[in-house]
Amino acid sequence: MALFIMILRKMINNKWLELSLLFGLVLSVALASTMPIYTNAILQRLLIKELQQLQTTSSQYPGIYWLSATMAPEDQKKNEKISETDVFLNKASKNFGIPVQQLVRERSTQRYGLTPAEPDKVDINRQRSADLSAIDGMEEHIRLLDGRLPEKEPVNGVYEALVVKEALTELGMVINTVFTIQDEKLKQPVYIKPVGVFDRKDYEDLFWYNISSSYKNSFLIDFNLFEKEFTAGSKLNLQSSYWYLALDYSKMSLASTNTFIDAHRTITTYMDQRYETHNMNAPALQTLAAYYVKETNLRLMLWSLNVPVMLMLAFYLYMVANLITDRQKTEIAVLRSRGASRLQIILSYVVEGLVLGTIAFMIGPYFGALLTKLLGASSGFLEFVQRAKLEVEVNQDAFLYGLIAVVSSLVMTLSPVFLAMRVTIVGQKQQSARQEKRSFWHTYFIDVVLIGVALYGLNNYKTRIKELLSLGLKSGDLKVDPLLFLIPALFILGMGLLILRIYPWCMRLVFQVGRRWWPPSLYSTFIQVSRSTIQYQFIMVFLIITIATGLFSASATRTINKNTEDKILYSAGADITMQIRWENDAPPAILTGLSEESEEEESDSEAGSEAPVKTQYTEPSFLPFTQLNGVEHAAKVFNKKDATYLHGKTTEKIQLMGIESKQFGETAWLRDRLLEHHFNDYLNLIARNPSAVLISKSMAEEYSLKAGDTLTLGWDGVEGAQFTVYGVIDYWPSWNPNPGVNDTLTTTTKTGTTTKVNKPKLVIGQLPYIQNNLALEPYEVWLKLKPGASSQTVYQAIVDHGYEIESLSDANQEQIKSIKDPFQMAINGVMTLGFLISIFICFFGFLLYWVLSLFARTLQFGILRAMGISLYQLIGMLAGEQILVSGAAIIIGILTGNVASHLFVPLFELSFDPKTQVPPFEVTFDSRDQVRLYWIVTVMISIGLSVLGYFVSRIRIHQAVKLGED
Repeated sequence: MALFIMILRKMINNKWLELSLLFGLVLSVALASTMPIYTNAILQRLLIKELQQLQTTSSQYPGIYWLSATMAPEDQKKNEKISETDVFLNKASKNFGIPVQQLVRERSTQRYGLTPAEPDKVDINRQRSADLSAIDGMEEHIRLLDGRLPEKEPVNGVYEALVVKEALTELGMVINTVFTIQDEKLKQPVYIKPVGVFDRKDYEDLFWYNISSSYKNSFLIDFNLFEKEFTAGSKLNLQSSYWYLALDYSKMSLASTNTFIDAHRTITTYMDQRYETHNMNAPALQTLAAYYVKETNLRLMLWSLNVPVMLMLAFYLYMVANLITDRQKTEIAVLRSRGASRLQIILSYVVEGLVLGTIAFMIGPYFGALLTKLLGASSGFLEFVQRAKLEVEVNQDAFLYGLIAVVSSLVMTLSPVFLAMRVTIVGQKQQSARQEKRSFWHTYFIDVVLIGVALYGLNNYKTRIKELLSLGLKSGDLKVDPLLFLIPALFILGMGLLILRIYPWCMRLVFQVGRRWWPPSLYSTFIQVSRSTIQYQFIMVFLIITIATGLFSASATRTINKNTEDKILYSAGADITMQIRWENDAPPAILTGLSEESEEEESDSEAGSEAPVKTQYTEPSFLPFTQLNGVEHAAKVFNKKDATYLHGKTTEKIQLMGIESKQFGETAWLRDRLLEHHFNDYLNLIARNPSAVLISKSMAEEYSLKAGDTLTLGWDGVEGAQFTVYGVIDYWPSWNPNPGVNDTLTTTTKTGTTTKVNKPKLVIGQLPYIQNNLALEPYEVWLKLKPGASSQTVYQAIVDHGYEIESLSDANQEQIKSIKDPFQMAINGVMTLGFLISIFICFFGFLLYWVLSLFARTLQFGILRAMGISLYQLIGMLAGEQILVSGAAIIIGILTGNVASHLFVPLFELSFDPKTQVPPFEVTFDSRDQVRLYWIVTVMISIGLSVLGYFVSRIRIHQAVKLGED
């Protein structure tokens, strides 16, 4: 207890340092805990949204869990099996981990032939067949359209039933018609009479799994009566039993997904053991299966993005622990000289670390939950929007990650203590009297090693990208090494240390150049900084990492967001692209299918005697599209993806695009500097000649084509026309020049295996010439919207004009979806959060370092004041010192951040699919991000100087002199 009290007293004496260390520990734990908290929160949001989307697209409730079992006629244990299954599913339904909204049982006999018992009421020549079914609890969920509810017991030997309105037509009957069910296997006939027609009471009622029309060949009787007479009594052959669960999917969480899947496996095993034939339908299972992959990828992404901040935290903790140890080195040396063992000293620091670590462990995860909410509101670097709050929960994983962070941080903070214990009291005095020449990272060339590792990783990345693009693979076909996201942090640290190796020489050069003219205050500043280079390196590395990481984070976030937007716009070609239905004389699809079957039966000679019938199209008016509210420009774009190019005696498949140059240039979108010349220059080039075309670079290389060559183009059923090549392009709106997986052809010969990549090929020509010389076929309508125009308004206007939209692509809506993508949100949120944490840590480290440095130099400042240096001159000396140290670090950080961004931001391309990333990944900088960054740093340094100036002004000369005498 005495040792513990001594440790507490020591911590109180160093309260500001201990609080700074505690602050770093709390941030470390908070940052680590945000990973599982954020991953769960964002996947929880996405899970519910995708389940909702599943309901919208499939019109099927995602909480459905439906089972059916088919019984063999000879099975004598049907009743027992069904009764046991009822009990089992009643218990198993509670194991899904989410509330059960409905549990419905349904039984059905096999379908039997029906004979009217009263021939005068219905057509006796009509063939009829139906089954008897029963649904437990149905009466509370229906409304009668006609008739009455059936009795729950046979009336004069006749079973009364309900039917749907479709059954009246299907079976050709009216209510109160008695039918006889006869079968050679029945001992006696069964009589059934429909007494009422029903429909659902509420079409949104989760009680119903099937639509009403599915019962058009069914008579539905009372469930208890069915169980007594047919399930247990076996008067008719019980063929099927159904169990339907409606689960509240809105209460589903990632924690309950495993429970859901375990319950499903248990039920499947049970059904396999008891029924030879059974089926299941659970729409949520497929969605859940994909989430394990998404969770793993998102967790890897978060770890990768947080690496620079983790290094920053580690550096901060080491620096603060080193400051604490420096102040206690004499005390440690004295304890060692008086017989204290290393273990005893280490244990005292371990206890101190455990006290701080316990506090951080208890606070950190909850602080991490607050940071996670900040992540959910981020839409870009240092940009926040009003978005629905993330459902944040501090779970067990958050505390586990926090514990790992605490242990790692304690190891980091104990490192300086191990180094200090190696020195005796004599050695400590000798070290304090000597000037250390070089830091350990410069002595062992750690900066060169870090840069070498980073450049090796960069080269490895470039090799992978070439493989992806050349072979037409997907990003998932090659493993992405998580260390690829570590190398930017290593490069930033290595470059900072390398420049700091050169910086002292630059400072000495500046000092020597102006040695004769420097005023005394600035002369003293140069002397102080040049002689204490090692002392200032910690704070300089801090600032370098902060500024460089901030610039890298801003550039990475901006680049990813911008490239995602560009990819969507490029793929669409314009703000809105659509295919409008054209009137034509083609037979309906069902008739086409029948005619194809009949043609196959004809002889080859007859089939070849006549040319295929060419479909004639009627072009709708295009003028209204140019006059729609919210539309700035509109263009016709003809796309024929299966056009043919006559090459010698062979034909090759190509894509032919027909445009009107002026309208296309005003409507289409293409990134600047993507082509060798401006986009409009190519359009003007082919506008001069109707038969002029542009061809893709892939086509020019494979067929050795150049400007001036003539092409013959057409497609099946259309005679080719002549075109003249006027130019070669690499990219074009909506066209992907990268090969797909199916474009790779592997051939094996005696000499070995060769792989040939068939790259996509494109020809762009004038639409009027194509229509006049080839054929008039449907084209796409491309629209460019006015700023702020609503897509919905445009859709409604198109419908109001009587157009029928067959296909549609809306770039604006796709961009909104991309912002809500979990990986996009993770990048935006983590980059912003990481930078803000770095700024706060750097600010506290900056302030703490300079305040402690100021107190350590109190005697020096007192002597300077006694020598006649005024307070303003002294503050000027501190300002000059800040310029030489902090200012230089900021400049180095800016240079390092820009270089790191240009080199390593393209690493994030591996998080996407390079094959589909068209236009190519491009590093983007936004001046607004840099202005925000500079303002934050300026405020930080200004506050730091204000605090330092305040402490300097409080120094009393007589106290400083008295301190020197002591």
